[in-house]
Amino acid sequence: MSARTVDPLLLPHRSAETAPESANQGCFHCGEPLLGSRLVAQIDGRSEPVCCQGCLAVAELIAGAGLSDYYRFRERVAERPTLTEQQDAWSAYSLPDVAAQFVRSSGECDSATFAIDGLRCSACSWLVDQSLARLDGVREASTNASTGRAHVSWDRDRLDLGAVLRAIARLGYRPHPLGDDNLVQAQQRERRNALKRLLVSGFGMMQVMMFAIAIYAAQIAGERMQPELLALFRGVSLLVATPVMFYAGAPIFRSAWASVRAGGVGMDVPVSAALLLAYSASVWNTFSDSGGEIYFDSVTMFIFFLTLARFVQMSLRHRTTEVSDALARQLPACAHRVVDGEIVDAPTSDLRPSDVILVRPGEVIPADGELLQGDASVNEALLTGESLPVRRRAGEQLTAGSVNIDAPIYMRVSATAAASGLRRIAAMLQRAQAHKPALARAADAAAARFLRYVLLGAGLTAAIWLAVDPTRAFEATLAVLVVACPCAFAIAMPAALSASAAHLARKGVLIVQPDALESLAGVDRVVFDKTGTLTRGEVSVQRCIPLAELDEAQCMRIAAALERASEHPLARAFASLSSGEIADDVHTFAGAGVEGVVAGRRYRIGSPRFVAELRGAASAEAELAATVVALGDEQRELARFELRDTLRESAPGVASALRERGVVSEILSGDSSEAVAAIASRCGVTRQFARRDPTEKLSHVQALQAEGRRVAMIGDGVNDAPVLAAADVSIAMARGAGLAHASADMVLVGENLAVLPEAIDVARRTLRVARQNMIWAAVYNFGSLPLAALGFIPPWVAALGMSLSSIAVVLNATRLLPRRTVNGGVAP
Repeated sequence: MSARTVDPLLLPHRSAETAPESANQGCFHCGEPLLGSRLVAQIDGRSEPVCCQGCLAVAELIAGAGLSDYYRFRERVAERPTLTEQQDAWSAYSLPDVAAQFVRSSGECDSATFAIDGLRCSACSWLVDQSLARLDGVREASTNASTGRAHVSWDRDRLDLGAVLRAIARLGYRPHPLGDDNLVQAQQRERRNALKRLLVSGFGMMQVMMFAIAIYAAQIAGERMQPELLALFRGVSLLVATPVMFYAGAPIFRSAWASVRAGGVGMDVPVSAALLLAYSASVWNTFSDSGGEIYFDSVTMFIFFLTLARFVQMSLRHRTTEVSDALARQLPACAHRVVDGEIVDAPTSDLRPSDVILVRPGEVIPADGELLQGDASVNEALLTGESLPVRRRAGEQLTAGSVNIDAPIYMRVSATAAASGLRRIAAMLQRAQAHKPALARAADAAAARFLRYVLLGAGLTAAIWLAVDPTRAFEATLAVLVVACPCAFAIAMPAALSASAAHLARKGVLIVQPDALESLAGVDRVVFDKTGTLTRGEVSVQRCIPLAELDEAQCMRIAAALERASEHPLARAFASLSSGEIADDVHTFAGAGVEGVVAGRRYRIGSPRFVAELRGAASAEAELAATVVALGDEQRELARFELRDTLRESAPGVASALRERGVVSEILSGDSSEAVAAIASRCGVTRQFARRDPTEKLSHVQALQAEGRRVAMIGDGVNDAPVLAAADVSIAMARGAGLAHASADMVLVGENLAVLPEAIDVARRTLRVARQNMIWAAVYNFGSLPLAALGFIPPWVAALGMSLSSIAVVLNATRLLPRRTVNGGVAP
């Protein structure tokens, strides 16, 4: 077993100074023999010997916190500290093989997305962000409390995954890298712990309220309760309220302490201050003869309703991340690789392009690849939403995450598991969930400013009432601290946005940029690409027309070799024609075609104009009804291929559905005018633009924006990436190119165009619900603050109002969630 070490992040200070061992002196911290240790801890300017690095860390941590009197007052020496299981667990993530499952690398930078247990409000996310930003090597840290997600990027040479996880754990939160098999168990554990706290606080509140009602009833009736009975009621209330305070309320106090320790003032700071004030005053009045008020009923009620609000918020967060977590877990951990004719089980993460693997019936396809022989029946429900299996022939592409149905298949891997379309989409979705939209950031900033005024208002309230009527100062100040806590204000916007993201994800629309919903709500023009968007992109060669000395078979062979390197949907038409010939020096030109060398000759395949440029000639291009692709070399045009595509079933009704919502549809394509016109006629689209290259597409969208239009662009190819990036909101098809995904704000996983009108409805409804939440939270906070300061709201009413306002905005946001299906029906 390797020796254990303490990570530098856990040590506030390490002394380089050493001292000779004394035969009669033990460790300053634990009293154990020094056993040759020459380590010393700096305690109030003194050098004290310690026996190990653990004692050194703890002793200097205690001294650094200003708590060195601990050593003067302690009655016995402390136990020798050891590293906990949790701390050791983070070290495992520093191993390259383990980290590779969760980390995405780009140049010298690594990044990962985490699910974090215990995030309760924007203050929690602020604390995580600030603490991570202080780590040497962290480039970016973004945490979203409403989804419980954090996205962190760092310099690979200065930091590793284990150190990042350990830094988050030090704050009292528990991080889980997405893709971790323990994520589901972590969510279940978080839910169980929250339920236990909710039950303890609910039971305690009911018991305390029974005694409080008896006391209040006597006061209202003008009767005097016997002192012994009153003392009994107060004592029992103290016993019941104490576990509610320090067990159910523990997350509140931990969050407040972490916020203060980090130099900030979070949402839980005024809440904790109010609870501690109320509890301390109640304990004092219970044991004193002053007969002052006790607030155990307010304390337990406040904690119960606040715990209930956070339980509802946690449940909403779990539902909003179900789809991304399912995508992250979809790929199997193990694949069956074929090595020298033998089947060898290997980790999915070890698969490399050109590996041949076996997928047995019922197994999930672990990586994107090409079917080598025969036919296959695969279920692509997760990717397309289509529940019926589809047939794939030899040479066609199989997608990671699909399920093999009926017979063993052999396939050649075309991309690593980490680079598969499924993982790429899941990573983008998780990254979006970790970032806050602009609306949510603005709400957080407003809540933070309001929080400062709350604390200032509480101080002014106390000062004024002490001058006017000191007997009412405590209750009024307490009510101000409780009633004006802007928890509802802070979660109003994120709750609505997260619920909508979950709704759309279940419909097959994944939001990969945080501000996409706001942009989609204002769209008044939708621009469609044609091939692979309005059509399926399942293109086949309808006819080959040789134009020179090469016959049809030779032209097909050359075309297939060139198109193997292209991700454009038209290239798939030649996949089944491949004869094993490989093109060299291949270059792909977006929106034009492919150039490469086959058998020593340079060829081009693509638009007739692009092919003609290779020989320095102009194209005498004819407009044909079918999509036309030309093949040529440096001397002549060799052939033309007429390609046929299939219109998507959902395409014809989209334009009319969008028109009903005040949105105009256009087709913007690089295909011939006749081919575009045929599709436009079938889809009911009146505005159509053909023969547009990527530059012209970009100019077209920018011209629409210059007219004041809010443009949504839908595409799938590499040539669509520039215009997708320029649109107000961009939507990529799931089977599209990786560059298109990277430029998109949303991804249509199911590739069902019929969900677009519904997505616009959801986006518009989201903004309405978000505005409702913000208005309610603002009215409540600004309206209740002066009433509490004037003494019209007692503490228990303040506790109830603040908690119910948080629950109200969360429940209002849940209206945006999709309804669950029950036995084939629909249930809320």
